[in-house]
Amino acid sequence: MNDGFTKKDWALFRSKLPDWQEAYMERLCREYVKLLTKEADASDRFWELDQRIKRDKKKAGVQVEMSRSNMIFNLMSLLQEGAIHMEDLEEFSDELKETVQFFLRRFS
Repeated sequence: MNDGFTKKDWALFRSKLPDWQEAYMERLCREYVKLLTKEADASDRFWELDQRIKRDKKKAGVQVEMSRSNMIFNLMSLLQEGAIHMEDLEEFSDELKETVQFFLRRFS
């Protein structure tokens, strides 16, 4: 069965994912700082941050189930969340990029 990517793609994904996630979480931390320093009651800021963290920690930019069978779906989630962009897939095979594009067109 053709799963839309190569062994090299899987190895590349595993090597790039930690950096992508670190950059995404850095962006989230900057957003949290803005939230915490805005003019509002401390309790409002606290509970807003609590809700954001609960929501954000479920995103692929923070954590994923690492398996070959989920790789395309993880990539799609990362793209849809803005954790990565299509340019970040430049080193991947054309087969993978075409598969991701297909799913993005179909399910976005």
